[in-house]
Amino acid sequence: GTMNVFDRNINFDALFKFSHISASTQEHLKRVYATFAICMFMAAAGAYISVVTHLFQFGLLTCLGALWLMFWLSATPHSRETEHERLGMLVSFAFLMGINLGPLLKICISINPSIIPVAFLGTAAIFACFSLSALYARRRSFLYLGGLLFSGLTLMLYSSVVNAFMGSTSLFTANLCVGLMITCGFVLFDTQLIIEKAESGDKDYIW
Repeated sequence: GTMNVFDRNINFDALFKFSHISASTQEHLKRVYATFAICMFMAAAGAYISVVTHLFQFGLLTCLGALWLMFWLSATPHSRETEHERLGMLVSFAFLMGINLGPLLKICISINPSIIPVAFLGTAAIFACFSLSALYARRRSFLYLGGLLFSGLTLMLYSSVVNAFMGSTSLFTANLCVGLMITCGFVLFDTQLIIEKAESGDKDYIW
């Protein structure tokens, strides 16, 4: 008889097993993504406060505060004694970044409120797909992208400065498209970089 492809048992546990990644590195990745999820929640809370309650608005102080927290975090060495302190710095940084997004979100809401959930879902889907691609791929297979991505980022910076004087809509749109591709590439590159650093003994999941 004909075989029904829908009668097969699918092992979903095997779907999330990465045999080429050590158990300690997999635990490290769990901490990385859990910390990332906390930061996403705090950034959303900051954006909500900025847009809805109007208690805080984007300004020089919140921007400088976020930069100061990032420099403080980078200057504080990773250890068991500083773990909670550094996590607090990162969460506070994410909260301030959410507040700084408030004005941009207000513009999106004034144009079309559906932009925000569509953008969030689209970003989440892209991030998940490219992260899984990096996790399933052969180790170090995407690390070669580093030089290309940073070069593309530099070219984008130069073109943005030039376009500030030109005001070209075409150049602005091109920057957006190239920026999307570069960001996707950085998800691949950074995910594998995190794995290789963890395999080398760097377990600083906060940074």
